[in-house]
Amino acid sequence: MNDRKSELEKLKAELSERLSRYEKHQHRTDGALDPDFSEQAVQRQNDEVVDSLDAEVRSELQQIQHALERIEQGIGSQCERCGEDIAAERLKVLPYTSFCVRCAEAISE
Repeated sequence: MNDRKSELEKLKAELSERLSRYEKHQHRTDGALDPDFSEQAVQRQNDEVVDSLDAEVRSELQQIQHALERIEQGIGSQCERCGEDIAAERLKVLPYTSFCVRCAEAISE
């Protein structure tokens, strides 16, 4: 369990750093838009990609925080839906999951 918690903390730090870079890009801390209109179009397309990545990272960070809270409560390896243990292999691949494979599949249907 401590390995999983450490892995989640490490992942949280990496994603927080990535989020910080996205925010810098979004706030144009490296300068305003290029005066060339064609370059501005490229920059705006890049902005859309960064906005999408930002949303994904924020979602993943919420899932990580939720998993860490569940670990602190002593229920981190139990499926949130059925209460059964989540397979160790699944937790290795997706350490912030709170659902077993069967319940995750049922939810996504």
